[in-house]
Amino acid sequence: MKMSRLVAFSSSLLLGTVLALTGAGVAQAQESVQSVDYVALGDSYSSGVGAGSYDSASGDCKRSTRAYPALWKAANNPASFAFTACSGARTGDVTAGQLGPLNSATDLVSISIGGNDAGFADVMTTCVLQSETTCLSRIATARAYVDSTLPGKLDSVYSAISAKAPSAHVVVLGYPRFYKIGGNCVAGLSEKERTAINGAADYLNAATAKRAADHGFTWGDVSSTFTGHEICSGSAWLHSVNWLNIGESYHPTAAGQSGGYLPVLSSKA
Repeated sequence: MKMSRLVAFSSSLLLGTVLALTGAGVAQAQESVQSVDYVALGDSYSSGVGAGSYDSASGDCKRSTRAYPALWKAANNPASFAFTACSGARTGDVTAGQLGPLNSATDLVSISIGGNDAGFADVMTTCVLQSETTCLSRIATARAYVDSTLPGKLDSVYSAISAKAPSAHVVVLGYPRFYKIGGNCVAGLSEKERTAINGAADYLNAATAKRAADHGFTWGDVSSTFTGHEICSGSAWLHSVNWLNIGESYHPTAAGQSGGYLPVLSSKA
């Protein structure tokens, strides 16, 4: 009987210790997140074009309260949050106008960039309005740009980020594939065009991931989270052509930001 009481007491003491340590760990984790200084850079995929609920103060940059940076901020309550991502931004726009909030105290940086440099808006316009042959030719031109020119432009952005925020953990997020091949779309682009567009997105992502890794940054691949939610899937997290608001075409919806981008940032931050 005495031994049973001793075992019970020891078990209770051990359980209490584990719970106390677990509670301390959770508290420390929360405190750690809340001490983070976070800066969100990038293009329209980071500003939240297509998600609605735009901050009027952001003007043409169209920063949305439903964009993944704002959602991460709301969920984690960091010490500070600066949101400078802007619709239409290219690599040069980031270095020229978005890096102001970065400093030696910056802990976390997120960015998506490169799609506008590679001309993806023009690719989609060409493919929607012109022939399959012209579409495929324009995609080939974009891929050649990714090979020849984009890596150097990404290097410039990434080097500038490191120079201004040398201690920051930088998460570089990619782009989703636009189409579900063999999906439920009965009109529009051909399957050959859709396949080529998806391949170009993968090509851009692979090049960006390599440059990110070479700078010691963390790559955030969103293709897996968007799988099953592409255009033609029946549950799309991406706008197709939106003739009423053409700028939102081929951008994530609010569900794409919360279900496609936010989980990737959260897992990599």
